[in-house]
Amino acid sequence: MKEILISIRRAPYQTFAAFLVLFFTLFLSVVFFVSLSFLYGTLGYLETRPQVTVYFQTKIPEKDIFQIRNELISSDKVLSIKYVSKNEAYTIYKNLNKDNPLLLEMVSADILPPSLEIYAKKPLFLPEIAEYLKKQSNVDEVQFQKDIVDQLLTLTGILRKTTIVFFGFLLLMSIVVLTTTTLFKIALKKDEIELLQLIGASGWYIKKPFIMESIFLGFLASTTSFFIIMLVILYLNPFLTSYLKGIQSLTLNIMSFQISVWPLNIKFLAITYAVSSIFGIIIAMAGSFLATQKYLKH
Repeated sequence: MKEILISIRRAPYQTFAAFLVLFFTLFLSVVFFVSLSFLYGTLGYLETRPQVTVYFQTKIPEKDIFQIRNELISSDKVLSIKYVSKNEAYTIYKNLNKDNPLLLEMVSADILPPSLEIYAKKPLFLPEIAEYLKKQSNVDEVQFQKDIVDQLLTLTGILRKTTIVFFGFLLLMSIVVLTTTTLFKIALKKDEIELLQLIGASGWYIKKPFIMESIFLGFLASTTSFFIIMLVILYLNPFLTSYLKGIQSLTLNIMSFQISVWPLNIKFLAITYAVSSIFGIIIAMAGSFLATQKYLKH
């Protein structure tokens, strides 16, 4: 650690430039990571909601609803269907408006419509299911969420592509700047390095101080960027809580792992910090390794 601090004091401006490049790269990377996590979590949440909900007129016989349900099931395009009776709808209504007695007095189970909550096997089946339901008699309303899902998928795709391009540019710029600053530091220690080579020092022994300094800078930059972003998220937490009111949790699925994104929790924050730190250290090490390798070859 003492050698790292001495090296930083010898070239403070170059070290600060390397730190700033790493900081902005990691800051934007964490912002994109958190944004994509929330978007994918929202998509996952919507997939667990009824994709098509059909409300029937209150006078419809229950057997007619079951007939429509059975026809949909036999089409092999539906994953599951949930029937919500008038009484169940009234129970849901009471739970939603338990703090408003006036609204409870105005509504009874008789005036609430029965409904079917339908989950399709594939998104492409949704328009066909919705059209089929609209043609049925005694149907009052068909709620179709395909537009919302499509918009989120489009937004996620655009953000992912933008992230890859922008991230690639930042990564390249970071490595170039880090390589250049490390070469400058090597030039300051040229005589010392030549002496080490004369007495038979290995390549790793010469590279080690520069790589250790880069690891320190990567860790420092990732920690700084993470805590600044966490302060921003904590500041926005009341807004997020209000905006996501009614959503109990958002979950991100990565291969066989499930990560809870919302509400904010220690596990998600720890994973974000770990990913940021590892990525920052790898970038910094890559820049130092390329610079020292290039110098030693010449």
